[in-house]
Amino acid sequence: MCSRFELTATPDEIARRFGLPVAGNLPNSPELRPTDLALVITATGPHLMNWGLAVDWDTKPLINARSETLDQKKTFRSLLANRCLVPATAYFEWRKDGAAKHKNRIAPADGQPMEPLFAFAGLYEGERFTIITCPPTPSIAHIHNRMPVIVDGKAEAQWINSDMSFEAVSGTLIPYKADTLIAKEETPPPGPQPDLFD
Repeated sequence: MCSRFELTATPDEIARRFGLPVAGNLPNSPELRPTDLALVITATGPHLMNWGLAVDWDTKPLINARSETLDQKKTFRSLLANRCLVPATAYFEWRKDGAAKHKNRIAPADGQPMEPLFAFAGLYEGERFTIITCPPTPSIAHIHNRMPVIVDGKAEAQWINSDMSFEAVSGTLIPYKADTLIAKEETPPPGPQPDLFD
């Protein structure tokens, strides 16, 4: 599950990395939470959307979608052509240790080929989006049994290409290469750590 991520790159860095025509007014944040406005990139370019799909059967928005069942769930089947990239510089996950929860910042390992600025795979509907998850890479499996799908840089254009079928790009929805992510446990704040929608 992914319920927090960060985007701390500058607008110029974001525009350069994703080939966007305009660098102004691209938001960044040290911690984006469900329902926040975030940058997503679709086949038509960059957009600001709220994180979490609205559904009539739950009061909470759907912030994540399991990669393995996207084409089986009614909620997501109609959105398989509405694919997007969600730029990020890291994401956060909580490791459970009994009743305690330890917050970890997960990002590319130094010296690895993945860009420091990367993108999650997502789906969108109107002005809302959800982040697709998959099983974790071995290097972070001890923290959580799910992770957001990080799209390989070479596959980003294909993922958002509306002319390509979901079947043609579904192979993108896999755990990122083993041992290219590292988790750094943050000093926990005093008292309980709220984890929206967890």
